[in-house]
Amino acid sequence: QVQLVESGGGLVQAGGSLRLSCVASGNKFSINTIGWYRQAPGKPRELVATITSGGSTNTADSVKGRFTISRDNAKNTVYLQMNSLKPEDTAVYYCKARIVLTEYWGQGTQVTVSS
Repeated sequence: QVQLVESGGGLVQAGGSLRLSCVASGNKFSINTIGWYRQAPGKPRELVATITSGGSTNTADSVKGRFTISRDNAKNTVYLQMNSLKPEDTAVYYCKARIVLTEYWGQGTQVTVSS
């Protein structure tokens, strides 16, 4: 059973930074694509950024230039560096990994940006 554990969320003032981490465990196969999604209250879950095993990234327009995704394949870990945070970035951030043909989700970590 694959488990994804996120960490690094919290409360930060607008303009501040946070770094989220997601560690995958229990996978016998390499992770194909892994990334971050977020869901604000009353809104659908949306893509933030993803990264493939080869290092190709896909980043939402709303966070381009502020958020950077990276991964350490040896540690089965993906990071999301979030700079210049805005109140509209407030959401629960979820990690999602695709391993072979199956997708796995983490439990989420809350990010709250105060104005």
